Amino acid sequence: MNQLRDRQQDTAAALRAVREADDDTRARLEDEIVRLNLGVASEVARRYRGRGIPIEDLQQVACLGLLKAARRFDPDRGSDFLGYAVPTIRGELRRHFRDLGWMVRPPRSIQELQAKVTAADAALSQGLGRSPSPSEIAEHLDVSIGRVVEALAANGCFSPSSLDHAGPEEESALVRLGAEDPGYARADARVTLRSVLGGLSSRERRILELRFVRGCTQAEIGTEIGVTQTQVSRQLSALLDRLRLNLEAA
Repeated sequence: MNQLRDRQQDTAAALRAVREADDDTRARLEDEIVRLNLGVASEVARRYRGRGIPIEDLQQVACLGLLKAARRFDPDRGSDFLGYAVPTIRGELRRHFRDLGWMVRPPRSIQELQAKVTAADAALSQGLGRSPSPSEIAEHLDVSIGRVVEALAANGCFSPSSLDHAGPEEESALVRLGAEDPGYARADARVTLRSVLGGLSSRERRILELRFVRGCTQAEIGTEIGVTQTQVSRQLSALLDRLRLNLEAA
């Protein structure tokens, strides 16, 4: 614990000093920041092993991402360097896979969006102090949350698992292939909801989107549509009651 605290303090001191340093001193301080946090970079790289690219190459890419984080980090925007560095390292690794590691290539649009999602993840992480949610990334990029989720899911295209590969309980491939597909339930729910949601006004649709897609609080919804939090609460309750009755009737 003491070593971790000392490393964080030394990193913070070096980051502060970088801003006022000349070129030679800045390079030395950046090298020191990388040295202090090499273990973090190696740990992130190990999470991507077994996907068709040697671990040695992944560690080099992770170190490059750590160096980029050291050069780009702005202490005025946040004090948690690792909260910014880890997404930056992940972004470099994913970019490396995108360029060199595809085994099953998704559509080009998904590949390009994945690069934007990776960059947005790194940018938002410093401001938020945590990894952003898919809905926050979608809002930042002005795309639908469905496209963001699809881009995130494309990570598996780097090195897809064999159908004969046994799972954690050594079940056979045939057992896994015969499992119930949750997509059927989702499709059924979409069909049912389509008829119910079709009767809503644009305002009611907006309220539901803000609450259940973007995850806004009632106060945030009130600010967005120009009413009080109490009015939002009443409208939501009435709207959900009406939807529940319509669903039961459907």
